[in-house]
Amino acid sequence: MNLKFKLFVMSLFMATIVVSAQQMKGKVTDENGAPLPYVNVLEKGTTNGVSTDENGEFILGVKQIPVTLVFSFVGFSTLEETVYKTSYIAVTLKENNVLDEVVLTGNRSKPRTILDSAVPIDNVSVRELQATGQTSIDQMLTYAVPSYNASNQTISDATAHFDPADLRGLGPSRTLVLINGKRKNQSALVYVNDTPGKGEVGTDMKSIPTAAIERVEVLRDGASAQYGSDAVAGVVNIILKKNIDYTQVNFSSGITKEGDGFNAAADVNHTFTFSDGGFVNATLGLSYQDYTDRAGEPGKDGLFGVDNQWTKDNPDLGMTIGQPEMKKGDLFINAEYPLNENTKIYGFGGFNIRQGKSFALYRPPYWVPDFGLLTPSGETYNGFQPTFETDIQDILFTAGSKFKLGGFDADLSATFGSNSVDYTIDNTLNLSLGANSPTNFDAGAYAFSNIIGNFDVSRSFGEDVSIGLGVEARQERFEVTAGEEASYIQGPVLDPNGDPYKAESVSFRGLEPSNEVNETRTNVGVYGTLDWDVSEDFLIGGAVRYENYSDFGGNTSWKVNSRYKIGEAGVLRASYSTGFRAPSLHQVYLSNVQTLVSGGTISNQGTYNNVDPRIKELGVPSLFAETSKNISAGLTVKASRDFTISLDYYNVRVNDRVLFSGEIGGVDDNGNTNAAIQQILDDNSITSIKFFINAVDTKTEGFDYTMRRRNIDLAGGKLALNLALNINRTKLDGEVNVPNELANYKNAIFNRKEQSRIISARPNTKVLFGGNYEIGKFRAGLNNTYFGEVKWQHATDPGKDQTFRGKVITDLSFGYDFSDKVSANLGVNNLFDIYPDEIDTKGDVVTDLGGRFRYPWEVNQFGFNGMTFKAGLTFKF
Repeated sequence: MNLKFKLFVMSLFMATIVVSAQQMKGKVTDENGAPLPYVNVLEKGTTNGVSTDENGEFILGVKQIPVTLVFSFVGFSTLEETVYKTSYIAVTLKENNVLDEVVLTGNRSKPRTILDSAVPIDNVSVRELQATGQTSIDQMLTYAVPSYNASNQTISDATAHFDPADLRGLGPSRTLVLINGKRKNQSALVYVNDTPGKGEVGTDMKSIPTAAIERVEVLRDGASAQYGSDAVAGVVNIILKKNIDYTQVNFSSGITKEGDGFNAAADVNHTFTFSDGGFVNATLGLSYQDYTDRAGEPGKDGLFGVDNQWTKDNPDLGMTIGQPEMKKGDLFINAEYPLNENTKIYGFGGFNIRQGKSFALYRPPYWVPDFGLLTPSGETYNGFQPTFETDIQDILFTAGSKFKLGGFDADLSATFGSNSVDYTIDNTLNLSLGANSPTNFDAGAYAFSNIIGNFDVSRSFGEDVSIGLGVEARQERFEVTAGEEASYIQGPVLDPNGDPYKAESVSFRGLEPSNEVNETRTNVGVYGTLDWDVSEDFLIGGAVRYENYSDFGGNTSWKVNSRYKIGEAGVLRASYSTGFRAPSLHQVYLSNVQTLVSGGTISNQGTYNNVDPRIKELGVPSLFAETSKNISAGLTVKASRDFTISLDYYNVRVNDRVLFSGEIGGVDDNGNTNAAIQQILDDNSITSIKFFINAVDTKTEGFDYTMRRRNIDLAGGKLALNLALNINRTKLDGEVNVPNELANYKNAIFNRKEQSRIISARPNTKVLFGGNYEIGKFRAGLNNTYFGEVKWQHATDPGKDQTFRGKVITDLSFGYDFSDKVSANLGVNNLFDIYPDEIDTKGDVVTDLGGRFRYPWEVNQFGFNGMTFKAGLTFKF
């Protein structure tokens, strides 16, 4: 089935959504008559619900009349209202409980409020996300959830266009992302460069438009027993907008204090309604982001030992180091069609396309010879900076039906998801082709897709016992397409010393026919959950899940949890679970050659996949599933109706963690030559090999703390304060496991620098502290984010390690409603223009690539764009 046909089928399904059910309309206000936006409105006993718009109004399609609606909102008592006819209803909420928010994540049998949940869940509204002033959902979550981290990478090939993100410092592969409760496909990319999350595969969060999001629920607890592989650190569930009774158009723009990084975006969200209760909520967005440059200016090239007139005339050595250029367009939909009082069909998903351009190391004239290809006629050859350009496409579509099956609520769905990235290398050449070389190369492509079928049933027996049962079948596919021959063809060339070597395209060798794969695997999982409300205060629950993968076998995970309410003042909760993460298809089958800096020289490093006979001969076993054990315990105290405090401890052990090895050369840790490895290097014109291996156990523990104080009367307005923090530590547990054949390569496989990517590349402490003030039509926000220290470890010499100090990033924002239809906002991100500590090489020129890098990139707290100004307008029709 080709892409165009898949898109046609999706469009056809959405075009046939027509509606024929009951539609409830109404408005929710507080006791003073002020409208309440973003109130959860839920059809009792179901997962069918919406949120009120910014005018407090809602439209909800329900199965039948009469119906009981549940209204819940932070700072107000939950209200149940039974409606007997489809008239416009007015609802008033009383201020009381700041925790009565209904959440869907973490319980597969029935919705619960945050206060009722046995596990910690953050419920982040789109308003809170937008208040961060960030431009993508991964960056918004970084500034809204203390245990979530993502940062832009630079000079890192395609990784610069995806930004690795993780929860609780456990790596991108161990956070499961859902959309409307359904699994989101992973990206096509393995992060193989020297960045946080190296060797792992994450979810392309940039493919999800913020304008389509109603809220994000972040489950901070192991959930493999409920949701399957990847949910070791937790779950991010993105809830899309439903039936909104207005059209919203947003325009925004921004630029850094340095005058670069200009960005502009426009999006529109509209709901098409049909008959009674049916809708299609559609979001269309376009955006542009320019690159930034924060390169170092050493004035000489310590990496190559060059100090000449060119380096003096070009103190930045020609480099462009910062965020990439990006153009993005997306279309997302979320739709429902009630067939009758017991059955509805639904569909959601979208299409995202991005084109990006980042930069490789500048090739000065003393590094790469001149063929006259990249120099305008009549000008002196000055070197060149290759660009790495990406064409990324992400598709997600889910179609399903919710219906009654006997006494059970049933949900049958099918999901297709795919992500692809095509590489173009521009402003470069292939040395082996000389003056006949192209200057632009199609370097190949990666693609990942999955097809998922889910069938889930749930039922409550009275008010005390709820069960959930389900089965999931999934097929995954990983594809690698070779680039054009000119991008990888090699030929003999003389280096500056007159010695012959094999050369190929400068900066990135294209994917070769030998790298091509088209591999699939299947897995089937079954699960069951049980919740028993022993009393109104005491809940115990559990889950068990078995999954079987076609390539490595099966796994059984289980979970037990409990919650106890301490009167009306608070809650105690605890859980214990086992989990697993299946090695991704990418990790099993990826192979390529990268041009990187290693040992002070530019080298070609070859990655060989886990099924390659050459790797098998070295004793490297086939990849198998990581397993985990997760303990958490917490306390929530409601000090008053507007003041809550929560504290949670967690301890996560991951066994047999999959690593992307360091560089394996022909000489082992003891200085002895390994003939088998050296032969591989010579045969393939590379300087080292790399591979994936289950090699290490880790232990992660930490604390999450939150404090919220709402509705503080101040000068005629309302002030809200919040404090949230995460303290996190990851340690290696035991020795590195390597095959006997590579016993003398233990340090090379997992050296100190590679270890630091796991144990210290993310902040060990993160604190969010801020406040929001509203008076009349005016609002203001001041938020501070403390990113704790990170540590970079030298591969071999502890004396060259560097700890980068923690820093506070302050964001200031203002908003004003000119009318019910027009509002504006202004903001400054990084108000005090804070940058990370500069790199201290301690005499090792490789650490900053001869002065090219001023700020750290292998460990990263918050990037290095500096102060950024933002402005936006919103129109409602």
